[in-house]
Amino acid sequence: MTDYVKYNHLYFRVDMNDEIATGHVMRCLSIADELKVQGISSTFISADDNPKVLINSRGYELIVLNTLWSDMDSELTALEEVIADRNIQQLLIDSYYVTENYLKNVTALTETIYLDDLNAFIYPVDAVLCYANYYSKFNYESIYSDAFSNKKIEKMPEFYLGLKYVPLRQEFRHRKQKHISDEIKKLLVVSGGADPYHVIEHILSTLDIEKYDSIDAICGAYSEDYDKLDTLYSKVPSVHLHRSVSNLIDYMEKVDLAISAGGSTLYELCATGTPTITYSIADNQLDNVKQFDRDNLMTYAGDYRHEKIDVNGIIDSYTKAVRIERAKRMQELIFR
Repeated sequence: MTDYVKYNHLYFRVDMNDEIATGHVMRCLSIADELKVQGISSTFISADDNPKVLINSRGYELIVLNTLWSDMDSELTALEEVIADRNIQQLLIDSYYVTENYLKNVTALTETIYLDDLNAFIYPVDAVLCYANYYSKFNYESIYSDAFSNKKIEKMPEFYLGLKYVPLRQEFRHRKQKHISDEIKKLLVVSGGADPYHVIEHILSTLDIEKYDSIDAICGAYSEDYDKLDTLYSKVPSVHLHRSVSNLIDYMEKVDLAISAGGSTLYELCATGTPTITYSIADNQLDNVKQFDRDNLMTYAGDYRHEKIDVNGIIDSYTKAVRIERAKRMQELIFR
């Protein structure tokens, strides 16, 4: 999973806030946790102190640049000082706000790894890391070979591609086979770090709640709906509202079916073998959810930015036979 790390200390350049939520930081933390097991240290660098509590709580130092997270070119001087001061030998960058100029300048200062899932442009870096299940669509080796031949980049990066690089947290590894119940009685609804389109509220309002013994709804750290939902469902015994839980695996393991946005959470659901319905709320989730749907691993319900979705019919299609078959293949995808 981490054979791209070449030194005894890896630095991460990553941000977290109410717009980009927690996903980038969380997957970097998973990598850092794995490196810790291997005896490799990690330090995080961020534009501001929004991720400080989370990163410090996991035992890692955060260096704050006091810059604008959405204008990364403007931080180059501050970052250059940190690279020189800390003698940074390798930096993993995880942000959609990088530019060609930014990556070129940083790569001139230290060895760089870019964690990618968009293939937005030719990245002038030392290595590209893409664990997404749809990575093959990007044809990395071919397009970078052409770029190198045409002198658009000075050197060919190394590529670390595929599901072997999924940044699973320690607790999600080597899971037991999922127990599949005869009926779907326990649901999990997950929104990710933010829920700007009020998906959890809509899903709960459209579900036939009386059909289920329990519905666990996990609101992210930046969700604005938690208090409202907590009030709405405080007297409904089967509905349980939670905010930014640290033990998501416990909820995944106990439920019969999950409803989740795209992102790294889908790979964790695969690891636990939890049958899943997906939806999207951002462009960067579309390739992920659609590939899982094409592979008949998770049914894609739709994009909540453009339509209000009723998942009841999809839930009904998840018979026991379907759930058994999908749970088995989901775990095989991660642990093959």
